[in-house]
Amino acid sequence: MEKIVEQGLLYDFYGELLTKHQKDIYEAAVYNDMSLTEIADEHGISKQGVHDLIKRCTGTLKGYEDKLHMIRRFEAIRSDAKELEKLSNNSDDLSYEEFRQRIKDISDKILEELT
Repeated sequence: MEKIVEQGLLYDFYGELLTKHQKDIYEAAVYNDMSLTEIADEHGISKQGVHDLIKRCTGTLKGYEDKLHMIRRFEAIRSDAKELEKLSNNSDDLSYEEFRQRIKDISDKILEELT
């Protein structure tokens, strides 16, 4: 299951950088959960060709992530946003100064991720 989630995230962030043919086959495998045989029959290529294309596309998408870090940055910012939400729900436990400092620290982390 984790592999499918990773492939989905990679495709969501970088899928537009693939060719139409690559996108069609990758979507069929990852989003439509079609078998290699079904995809091969639909696209007129061999089952091995489908397997190789999916593997190559995944490698390409991982390469983009290795260079651009968009998913890592997105997940870090999402984590910081959740921390802000948690902080806002428990603000009564902190003094004003502690609350203000925690907000500043989290916002600094978010700004650092965006630069």
